[in-house]
Amino acid sequence: MSEVIEGRFAGRVGGFELDVGFSFPAQGITALSGPSGAGKTTLLRCIAGLTRLDGWLSVAGEAWQDGRIFLATHRRPIGVVFQDASLLAHLSVRDNLTYGARRSPAKAEVGFDDTVELLGLRSLLGRSTANLSGGERQRVALGRALLSQPRLLLMDEPLSSLDADSKAEILPYLERLHRTLAIPALYISHDAGEIARLADRVLFMAAGRILSATPASPSDRALAGLSAQQRDRLALAALKAGLTAET
Repeated sequence: MSEVIEGRFAGRVGGFELDVGFSFPAQGITALSGPSGAGKTTLLRCIAGLTRLDGWLSVAGEAWQDGRIFLATHRRPIGVVFQDASLLAHLSVRDNLTYGARRSPAKAEVGFDDTVELLGLRSLLGRSTANLSGGERQRVALGRALLSQPRLLLMDEPLSSLDADSKAEILPYLERLHRTLAIPALYISHDAGEIARLADRVLFMAAGRILSATPASPSDRALAGLSAQQRDRLALAALKAGLTAET
């Protein structure tokens, strides 16, 4: 079995044209970056089966789409986390989490208790989702996605609607997820700090095409651990030393 996620999609969505081929390992976190309007969300929706364009998709050697096959979204073993957590308001945190598990036909490889501990949700289980902070809501959304037993996790700018404090709250949980679980993830973000902190590799996309694929840089990871003030000081020190981006 080939342990890669690969495919190609081409077509128009409204006035936007996508013509993109891709291949990335079925492990770790692959970041998808690029300017607004590059087609990142459209590509994610194609992988999820939410948007249907001509092409093909293979996940670890299993065809999800080709000339004969098109698996509907509910038949694809994926977990999806969008900018908006979209929790079920009439259910408690516990019931939102188990809702994902009930809908999954797969044998549970990610257990309820392990997910709760991994994401620090124990104290929230009995609460209404209306009383959660933005960071807490996204942790619940992530837990629900994990309990659906996905073979691929898709995250579309999951932190972009959060304030700085909420981002700082949830990033350690995403790092713990990366270290602990073997589920591959495609992570869309504009934030270079998030990408440097979380990703193993980066696909850069523009105008409906992937322009480059590179490993995440260790130096980027080091910079991501600095505060904005520390990065500004480092940049000023580099300028004083005569260094530039072209050096």
